[in-house]
Amino acid sequence: MAMLTIGEVSRRSGVAPSALRFYEERGLIVSVRSAGNQRRFRRDVLRRVAVIQTAQRAGLSLEEIGTLLTDLPADRTPRKGDWAAVARRMQPLLDQRIDALETLRGQLDGVPWEEDDQR
Repeated sequence: MAMLTIGEVSRRSGVAPSALRFYEERGLIVSVRSAGNQRRFRRDVLRRVAVIQTAQRAGLSLEEIGTLLTDLPADRTPRKGDWAAVARRMQPLLDQRIDALETLRGQLDGVPWEEDDQR
């Protein structure tokens, strides 16, 4: 199986190597070490990184993202069904974020704003 260097993962994903190392420290992605002690990643790490980035943009914490990814198989490349299960588990978390944002918007709509020129 062809393995990717951290630089290759960074270029393909658009994520900085420092962020990839951080994700690895947090257990979100996994690498193996080469004989020269360099990180090597399986190709499926690219999808994991994409899911992590999407979930972060949606406002999920790294802890929540880690929980979502725990059921992915470590011994093989995740299949379509594995990713579908992650998406199903992500939906309630996204619904909670949407509800919280809608509540906040409603609260802001009720705030009496003063005109700038009434000082």
